[in-house]
Amino acid sequence: MDLFTEIALIVVLAAIFGFIAHYLKQPTIIGYLFAGVVAASFISEDLTHIFRAFSDIGIALLLFMVGLEMNWKSIKEIGKPAVLAGLGQIIFTAAAGFFILLAMGFAFVPSIYISVALTFSSTIIIIQLLSQKRDLGSLYGKIVVGFLLVQDLIAIFGLIFLAGLDETSESATLTYTLGTFTLSLIKGGVLVCAALLLSKYVFPKVLHILGKSQELLFIFGNAWGLGLAALMAAPFIGFSIEIGGFIAGLTVANSMEHFQIGSRMRPIRDFFIMIFFVLLGSELILGNVYEIIIPTILLSIFVLLGNPLIVMIVMAALGYRSRTSFLASLTVAQISEFSLIMAAMGGKLGHLSESEVSLVTFVGVITITISSYLIMHGGSIYEFLRSWLKVFEFRQGVAEKVLSGDVPYANHTVLVGAHRMGGNILAALKSTGEEFVVVDFDPQIIGKLKNRGIPVIYGDISEDEIKELSALARARALISTVPDLRDNMQMIDYLKKENPKAAIVVTAENEWEAGVLYELGASYVILPHFIGGLQIAQAIKKDHHFDYLAKLKDHDLSLIRGNSWN
Repeated sequence: MDLFTEIALIVVLAAIFGFIAHYLKQPTIIGYLFAGVVAASFISEDLTHIFRAFSDIGIALLLFMVGLEMNWKSIKEIGKPAVLAGLGQIIFTAAAGFFILLAMGFAFVPSIYISVALTFSSTIIIIQLLSQKRDLGSLYGKIVVGFLLVQDLIAIFGLIFLAGLDETSESATLTYTLGTFTLSLIKGGVLVCAALLLSKYVFPKVLHILGKSQELLFIFGNAWGLGLAALMAAPFIGFSIEIGGFIAGLTVANSMEHFQIGSRMRPIRDFFIMIFFVLLGSELILGNVYEIIIPTILLSIFVLLGNPLIVMIVMAALGYRSRTSFLASLTVAQISEFSLIMAAMGGKLGHLSESEVSLVTFVGVITITISSYLIMHGGSIYEFLRSWLKVFEFRQGVAEKVLSGDVPYANHTVLVGAHRMGGNILAALKSTGEEFVVVDFDPQIIGKLKNRGIPVIYGDISEDEIKELSALARARALISTVPDLRDNMQMIDYLKKENPKAAIVVTAENEWEAGVLYELGASYVILPHFIGGLQIAQAIKKDHHFDYLAKLKDHDLSLIRGNSWN
């Protein structure tokens, strides 16, 4: 079979198995791994060498995109819960996994590699699943995104560490001295500082010029990402292509054009990453699966149960309620593409055997498959386990009970979400002099509103405790600016049973959702695009020459600038 036919056949297999995975509501990388298992029967040695180069391109581009999307403002704002939960989960998982592996008879170095690989969760998969559930903006969603960012940063440092290891398979020991590690950290620090300087002073201007041509922007992104990755891997620098790709992305992360670069490069990254997973699947050693089946099962159970348990304990210690802790904990019941990259890198360096790399891959397939279903059905699972999970509220959920004074609310308005549209509603509520309380899950907004003396509760309105704290059953009105259909349906159902006289104003994303909410008994459903369209229609009626738009613009700008809490 010629190379073209082999490549075409593998791409077709990847598409077929990717579609099957998608149909089963699984991440497509599971399908790519299975495509690789099938392709192992006919893939030639020549194509394997070509695919190794393609895999390196995919990994470099993946890390380039991680660096590109690294929001430094978000790093400052992720806050104590995300940092502590992220670090706590990594430290405890790595330590527990290490001793479990030693107890199972693994050597010291493989135990380090595999235990660290077990700590990382897939940012790509989790964000995709939370987006499908529309939970990215929820309290637990914000915390999860925060500690995934912490995990990504730790993974980068892990790759820097590995870049300084001796490439030898003669002995299964690290020849890494403290001096070598310190030197690697210094080099890494210098490179990151250089990247930040370029990101701030050089690339915004360069990209502004290149941004006039979408084609040049696309070519530049690929050239810079792969070129710097190759430079970093050169012997005189001694880093890996992964580090080079990450730093390349970091240098353009602050430019206005980074969104365009990311959107244009994502398809080519996905193609080469598909090659990486197909190749990884083709190298799975199925012949000795019986030798690693027990470690695979034990480590998969540890990831599926141990990782969530660790996160639940850490978040409970921080004062979060059982629901927030549980839903966040489910997102770490898997290992990530970083884990597979780290295992593959260990295999290249000769520190992991082929069977040990296969072990990590099998654990990845099992945990990603099962955890995807756990995440998607987390709410139902929580309701089933709710009574047992209350043991994790030993601090009575103090982190979600941030109030500006203990007020016995009654005949008041409950405003859910005080950002953007909610900010304007809040200003109107203040002007009426009527009693109200704000419920929000954004710590930034909570802090700013508290400083202004506005009564506010930090938490998720879907929680029973938050309903009680806000005295929703005694409110005269509920106004929700959060377009979450499930939460809005739940609130309408609650009010119809507990407080049928209350006015209910909720927000929907489309006409179908609005119809559902009206049928359930909503007093009014806000459809943002209806309101925006109505505003423009009124402007056209007043002045069909569009001169009125200038007044509309000034009005909106005054509102935007006046919302100092945003």
